[in-house]
Amino acid sequence: MRWLWQEPQVGLRALLLLLFITLLVVRPWAHWGVPLLGLVLLMPCTVAIGLLGLKRVAGAMPIHLERDDWLWILVLLAFGGFWLLDVARTGRWPSDSIGWAIPLPLWPLLAVVLFIWLLRYPPGVRVFWVAVCGGALGAGSVALYERLVLGEGRASNDLNAIPFGNLSLLLGGLSLLALLWCLRRGHARSPVLASMALLAALFGILGSLLSGTRGGWLALPFLLVLWFRSSRDLLPGVWRYISVGLVAFVIAGAVLLPSSNVTPRLVAAVSEAQQLGAGEVRGSLGLRLEMWRSGLMLWSEKPLLGWGEGGVVQRVRALIADDQLSPRIESFNQMHSDLIDTAARRGLLGVTALLMLYGVPLWLFWRRLRSAGSAEIQLMAGAGMMVCVAYISFGLSQSMLRDPLGLSGYLGLCLACWVTLRASQQA
Repeated sequence: MRWLWQEPQVGLRALLLLLFITLLVVRPWAHWGVPLLGLVLLMPCTVAIGLLGLKRVAGAMPIHLERDDWLWILVLLAFGGFWLLDVARTGRWPSDSIGWAIPLPLWPLLAVVLFIWLLRYPPGVRVFWVAVCGGALGAGSVALYERLVLGEGRASNDLNAIPFGNLSLLLGGLSLLALLWCLRRGHARSPVLASMALLAALFGILGSLLSGTRGGWLALPFLLVLWFRSSRDLLPGVWRYISVGLVAFVIAGAVLLPSSNVTPRLVAAVSEAQQLGAGEVRGSLGLRLEMWRSGLMLWSEKPLLGWGEGGVVQRVRALIADDQLSPRIESFNQMHSDLIDTAARRGLLGVTALLMLYGVPLWLFWRRLRSAGSAEIQLMAGAGMMVCVAYISFGLSQSMLRDPLGLSGYLGLCLACWVTLRASQQA
């Protein structure tokens, strides 16, 4: 009977984290459905425990919010708060063709609630690594099915192909860290777990290649460098170099496969750059550069607060009508760069909040990586840094944080890394 009110608090959080990461790019509804399910299930359970006066619950960690935890909360409140203020002053919510983008400004605030709950009942380290491997295997399987069976030009799983490919790559990189965890643990089942992690890493990277997402490929060298740094003292030096070389070799081989469509995409990028130099806005690269130019023009006109959610589209259309911008970008509702898009909409204040959302977690994870006292802490800190660095790279050519899947992935993965790391430190 005791298990009914004690263990579900811990088990539900572990199950929800497993579902969220595993299904993130496999099921189109997972990025909002699993967090919503968590709020619906866990809030009544938490209230019931409080009403019954149950002070101690098995598996619960005492909540002592440290300075770093308060920094997390401050960053989330600042990012979501500035976004909501922008909505309030312009009377417009974010929009997309489906309507999933409307509640995006509320998500950082809801993440604060989930953050405190997860600190109280943190998921286990094993749950996190199994989840990222499951997510990478799912992403790669979907990509292979769509490209080889359905004959799609780009794998996307009925999502935007860019966030799908970017998150596939990130999950693949995290699976490489899971491989280190399996080898370091030395359990009897470690060969099986290590094989699963290695296969997951390859599937995640393959999913990104098959999606044709060129911008995300820029993050791959940085992810390999972070893996190399995170593996310090966990693998002999020669094996670290051999591992990075093997991964690079496999990636190069996949790039050269005709079915990967990587080489044609790279050739097209060169052609688009040449056409842009001749004054023609063609292809995705040319359109991106034109959208970046439009964002910088808007920011220069209102540098402090920007044009707001309700003003960017109207101002871009006015500039197009005035022949200052190409009419080819009129149909886009974001500027394919988190930094430029935020600057145009929320000005310097919004950019500051965005840089805090990137920089504060990156700094906190880096501190833990440098002073890690155990392999688990070292790898979890490396995983957190990998999420931050990947999203900074992704955000150079795509507005990932204006995409429901992208924002949910960043908040969920970052917080999962942090609460798991904190639990490892306390343990």
